[in-house]
Amino acid sequence: MVGFSPDGKVNKVGTAALEQVGKRLWGFKPNLMEDIVDQHGSGTSLSWFARNMPRYERILKQWGPVRTHLVASITSAMTGCPYCTYGHAYAMELHYFSERSELMSADEREIEGWCGQEEATVVENFRRLLVDSDLESELPILERVVELRSGQESTGSDDDANIAHLLKMFEFLNSCGINAGTESDAAHDPINKNAELRTAYARRRSS
Repeated sequence: MVGFSPDGKVNKVGTAALEQVGKRLWGFKPNLMEDIVDQHGSGTSLSWFARNMPRYERILKQWGPVRTHLVASITSAMTGCPYCTYGHAYAMELHYFSERSELMSADEREIEGWCGQEEATVVENFRRLLVDSDLESELPILERVVELRSGQESTGSDDDANIAHLLKMFEFLNSCGINAGTESDAAHDPINKNAELRTAYARRRSS
């Protein structure tokens, strides 16, 4: 495979390209990019992002960031990937804080800590998070994620199609993060570039 050149030059080029995409979108070079390229090679990695990210961006616009990052963090926590769980939970927290000037009932580090627990426990934790954070309207999406992830339900609605895409995306991303033990970094969303908001959020959390 072209991604695995003996001198590693092709992999370095692929990693640099994906890191620059992350920096442009989110304001930092995501730790996972190098691990993805190391595991799958530059060609496969670049092709995967080209196929999957446009649909992901459309879901963000259609659903909004809180729901999109909620599904991403639920999926990643159930799979057991701390890296993706933290990055998307933090993005969800920042958007929630920006929209409501309130904090969710559990922070991103607590949510990250749900990884590795029994799936039923993870789901119950998220149910409680939604209720306690006045996000009961998202409970049907949570339940649908669980149903579609089990493989016992077929997709039907537009929401189902979005969930199915995110489940497939994060199956790939989570496996890379778990295999490499990738360390968490920042919020996986353009809102991460808002340093003033991040500072205000951190201050509120600390108080």
